[in-house]
Amino acid sequence: MGNCCFKKLLEEPNQRVTEVHLSTARINQHERDRRRLPVRPRNSLSSNTQIVKRREDKRHGKPINARDSTLKKVNKNKGGEPSSNASCKVRCFYYDVLRDATNNFSTRNLIGEGGFGDVYKGYFTHCTTNAAKQNEGFAVAIKRLVQQRPQGCEAWETEVKMLSELNHANIVKLIGYCRECNHRMLVYEYMDKGSLDNSLFTANRKELNWCRRISIAVGTARGLAYLHANETPIIHRDIKASNVLLDSKFNVKISDFGLAKYGPDNEHDHLSTSVNGTKGYFAPEYFKKGHLTVKADVYSFGVVLLEILTGSSVDQRCPKGVMGNLVERVKPLLCSNNVELHRIIDNKLRKNVPMEEAQRFARITYRCLSEEPERRPSMVEVCVPSSSSKGL
Repeated sequence: MGNCCFKKLLEEPNQRVTEVHLSTARINQHERDRRRLPVRPRNSLSSNTQIVKRREDKRHGKPINARDSTLKKVNKNKGGEPSSNASCKVRCFYYDVLRDATNNFSTRNLIGEGGFGDVYKGYFTHCTTNAAKQNEGFAVAIKRLVQQRPQGCEAWETEVKMLSELNHANIVKLIGYCRECNHRMLVYEYMDKGSLDNSLFTANRKELNWCRRISIAVGTARGLAYLHANETPIIHRDIKASNVLLDSKFNVKISDFGLAKYGPDNEHDHLSTSVNGTKGYFAPEYFKKGHLTVKADVYSFGVVLLEILTGSSVDQRCPKGVMGNLVERVKPLLCSNNVELHRIIDNKLRKNVPMEEAQRFARITYRCLSEEPERRPSMVEVCVPSSSSKGL
């Protein structure tokens, strides 16, 4: 069991997370204009975020503010896995095509519901990306914005901008979008197994043996390492089990970039912003002070690791309906003796988990959940351990 988990995943050459640069040349202005997506102009985006310790932009001689940080393009990559291109081409779809692909947004095609919109399964023909008959062609996931609120529209624009520039094995692929009249939709690759919470917190979790759980943790870490290691770091802001998608082979894709922001280049700076995300996954400094850095994602990742280890949801209710705090309840036991650690492991796994690997997993989880952000590891460190620390 031990050999099929950590070492196998991390020692195969094609699976390693190495420090690389995206293989892109700088696109000239004409090319950028040609590729620009038809979204609202920069001055239409609102943001209540500002960077603490403002720095001077040497090229333009002005401070970098939050609006600049939201709209910067992804250029180079300092870490994470290699990507073939710096940006992915996305297609603009007509509303009628997406309506036909989902059988007029039939409830039978509904596969998910969220705060800003619903997600439907749709079908395209293999050759043309036109709508296909139901259960024919290839499947896609179509998110439709159902409430035309400013926050929802801004999240839609952010997701288009972000995902059109990202290309990584552990980031969900954006195929296209629709912006026709009042319709706002996004078209993604389809993930057969749905989100991690659907597998982890239901009877389906029997499929998630120890090796698969380790693989899911590693895939999520690699996706975050890619985001954080860009020349301008990307902070996801909503890492949670429901935003970790799984394909038919349990490969991971991080999804839902509607709340994502470009972070400060200097690791000693932070964004000061309003708190958005999901309760239970907030880093303490973000929840209490609105201080946002990539280390907030690391904390949220630690909560996901805790859920993977225990098989319990962060918002799971205790007896008598009282809301329990999984982190407060379990974190003290992560670095305890084998007996205590064995007690908190998901009972579906207890007989088949190598304790040495469980201890390593628990130690990483504990570090990610540190109260002080500077004590949390970077995601690159989680993926590729240094000589002084051990990663997944």
